[in-house]
Amino acid sequence: MRKAACAGTVLLCVVLALFCPAKDKESHPDLVVVNAHVITVDRENPRAEAFAVKGDTFIAVGTDAQIRELIGEDTIVLDAGGRTVTAGFIDAHLHPRPIYPAHSRLGTVDLSPASVKTMDELINALSAKAKTTPPGQWVFGSGYQDTKLGRHPTREDLDNASAEHPISIKHSSGHVSVVNSLALKNAGITTDTPDPPGGGFDRDEDGVPNGVCREGAAGLARRGSPPPPSATREEKLNGYRLCFEEYLSKGITSIGDAGAGGSDIPLYQELAAHGDPVVRIYKMLGPPNLSRLKDLRSAGRLGDEHLRLGAVKFFHGNSLSGRTCWLYEPYEAINPKTGKKDYYGIPPGRSQEELDKLVYDIHEAGFQLACHSNGDREIDMVLNAIEKALLKLPRRDHRHRIEHCSVVNPRILDRVRKLGIVLALHSYIYEHGDKMDDYGPRRWPMMHPNRSAVEMGIPVAGTSDSPVSAAEPLLRIQSMVTRKTAEGRVYGPEQRVSVETAIRIWTMGGAYASFEEDVKGSVEVGKLADFVVLSHDPTEVPLDRIKDIQVDRTYVGGKLAFIRQ
Repeated sequence: MRKAACAGTVLLCVVLALFCPAKDKESHPDLVVVNAHVITVDRENPRAEAFAVKGDTFIAVGTDAQIRELIGEDTIVLDAGGRTVTAGFIDAHLHPRPIYPAHSRLGTVDLSPASVKTMDELINALSAKAKTTPPGQWVFGSGYQDTKLGRHPTREDLDNASAEHPISIKHSSGHVSVVNSLALKNAGITTDTPDPPGGGFDRDEDGVPNGVCREGAAGLARRGSPPPPSATREEKLNGYRLCFEEYLSKGITSIGDAGAGGSDIPLYQELAAHGDPVVRIYKMLGPPNLSRLKDLRSAGRLGDEHLRLGAVKFFHGNSLSGRTCWLYEPYEAINPKTGKKDYYGIPPGRSQEELDKLVYDIHEAGFQLACHSNGDREIDMVLNAIEKALLKLPRRDHRHRIEHCSVVNPRILDRVRKLGIVLALHSYIYEHGDKMDDYGPRRWPMMHPNRSAVEMGIPVAGTSDSPVSAAEPLLRIQSMVTRKTAEGRVYGPEQRVSVETAIRIWTMGGAYASFEEDVKGSVEVGKLADFVVLSHDPTEVPLDRIKDIQVDRTYVGGKLAFIRQ
């Protein structure tokens, strides 16, 4: 992997070229962008008018006049027409999924608020899918929001869609599912079935599971039915191709793939080998892959700037938007089982001792850990484990990460700062702010603590956690800047950040989180030429209109990867 040390040499060559232009075409840029408003994200040179690219690298950044002097006979010239250009956005934590047509055998029913607004509409959408699915086979749906529907669906609701198909639908958080009566029957789940560690079944007054399965309970509810249809290799390739095209259309040039499995890696490699537009990928693997990662590192095969293996991802804690994360004080919402405010969330299924060992094993192996944790009580457990690992084996610049770290307090953030931890924070209030109601107003000023973290010097990376929220950096930036829902309600204005800060979090913040700040994340000489051309300047439009800005072009390594038609 390239290092920033080469940047000085490249810059020297460019300076010489400015004063003594060479005649051979090899010395000229392959691409120059002029007449632009460049937000470079470079602290020493925050704005520019133009830049030049050679191969996959920025070789000059400066004024229009300076860059035009470098143009050669074969140089491609892009006149930006005064539009804004910024470094490519880096979504540091999301979950790529192949995109399959909804009507296909692999399709999942879209139950998001954009498609389903009432319980009847949800039932009708599932019923329509059931009519095209052979009896006895699964019907799947995803993206429903209980706060928009008024409640979670139950097995009885799903029974109205079909009693001949097992049905499983996933909440927008990904941490809660609902199944129908046939699925419960096939899985052998009854009144006597205990809640699994780290999970739970919602039950009616008689103790009968009502179909709502939280955390680990969802897997149990799917175990007795036939396996879902499997995609062919070609179907998966086409699905991932559509997925990456969607990312590029939103200006995303790099991602942190937070899926813990590795079966998708050969597919990513095949797409790249075929020349398909593919984002740069920092792939996280689960703890069972630790030995494999050690072997790959020994063989020098952890990857390159296109696809690289790095962090070891695991869960210790539950969901914020699913309201299952573990808290020190009870949720504001009334516990439906007791009628009191005595719900603290679902404790992690792993003890402190087990967590300590897992964290130390990853730390001792020399890898970065990326731990999903949302509630203050579970976050403290993670901090305890990291602190113990560092005391036992000090390691400089480990950049261990906490993914989401949603419900905090000043004490927790101070521990994060002292331990040198990177935070990959949520920025999804636009879609999911109403989920914060159950936590109570007293917590809102310290939820999704982007501003506090930045002011304390804690590294912050931008994330969508897609499909939990849309992989749309400009929408995420708006959410960070306004802390406002789609309905116009503001949660925790104390954590608002400036547009410039949000852009930096979504560029350099993501690069830092994957140890790549020397090679990408800003428009600087010597870095990879990943950039986007925007229809409007995010720092100039009304804050509530940032999400409406269009991505006109996306470049990865100086190559056009997306153009808006």
